[in-house]
Amino acid sequence: MTLSSNRNIIRWIIIISSFIIISLILWNTYMFFQNFKAEERNKMQNWSFAQKEASTTGNLSESVSNLPLQILSSNKTTPMISIDYDGILDYRNIDEEKAKDSLYLIKLVQKFEKENNPIKIKYKNKVLTTIYYGNSPLINKLKYYPLALLLIILLFSAVVYLFYKSSKNADQNKLWTGMAKETAHQIGTPLSSLIGWTEILKTEHVNPYYIIEIEKDIDRLQTITERFSKIGSKPTLTKSDIIEETKNSYHYLKARSSKLINFKISSPQTAVFVNLNPQLYSWTIENLVKNAIDAMKGKGDLSLKISQTEKQILINISDTGKGISKNRFSTIFEPGFTTKKRGWGLGLSLAKRIIEDYHDGKIKVLNSEIGKGTTIQISLKIVS
Repeated sequence: MTLSSNRNIIRWIIIISSFIIISLILWNTYMFFQNFKAEERNKMQNWSFAQKEASTTGNLSESVSNLPLQILSSNKTTPMISIDYDGILDYRNIDEEKAKDSLYLIKLVQKFEKENNPIKIKYKNKVLTTIYYGNSPLINKLKYYPLALLLIILLFSAVVYLFYKSSKNADQNKLWTGMAKETAHQIGTPLSSLIGWTEILKTEHVNPYYIIEIEKDIDRLQTITERFSKIGSKPTLTKSDIIEETKNSYHYLKARSSKLINFKISSPQTAVFVNLNPQLYSWTIENLVKNAIDAMKGKGDLSLKISQTEKQILINISDTGKGISKNRFSTIFEPGFTTKKRGWGLGLSLAKRIIEDYHDGKIKVLNSEIGKGTTIQISLKIVS
């Protein structure tokens, strides 16, 4: 059995054990509440017996015992209202100022009737008085205790989960950062060799067009190396023309993509400046364009539209591919999410990190429809 499977088993044991413990605590609390409420009713029934004794003997001082008087004076917490044929006979443990309003007392009677079954005092099969009583302050507090306990447990669980998730994300970030920097280091060696061979080819009177194309790809490899080397560290942002940078990336991809893709681009005629890291931004455009091409399976219309508002520049990349369901609009930017048979699911998560974490912008699925296509929008702040 692997270490990861052992961890999963332990995790499930902890989750199930926690659920059982929480269920037992809530059940015991509920039973305690019900028992306490039953005890409260017993007290009120004893109080009603004392009330009956007082009503039928007429003079408590002449009773056989002072017990009814003691019971009647013992209720200092439970709110109650006594009603006979003439109306409200007596009330106890109710605010004196509010009790002056008869409508208030009537509402309390209706409330008490919902909380507890009223107790009827009978004498010779005749109802003398009906006692309506509510929950004591202690019962009202106990009623909300399970909810408070559950809330505390949920908050504690949320803190543990967030700590676990942040710790896991930190470990993943360290892993990806290490892999990216190692990749940049490994690319550096053959790249230096390619530069040397290019210089040799120049002396061999090779067609200059071939040399130019090779140098373009070498420049491309250098850009990729710079991108990977910047992962894990805060990139430097410079004031750049977003129109020019977007067009450069767009035209580079257009020249190296299938002729079955119909490329279109529209943008303002004047320069628009934002704080930008050109290498990382071009990486984002590449990821979005390549995803759009994959969604169309190498054939369709791909358009890039740049527009601006008073404070923002908006870059919309639209395709005529298979589309995305609405419940996946946010999950497509999560690391590891992919609909391809081959792929790591890192392209869109990197794009999100570059735009939102490094450039303080926003990236989202603007709209999408299954079978018709998708538009993803990038928004960045304009600088003067």
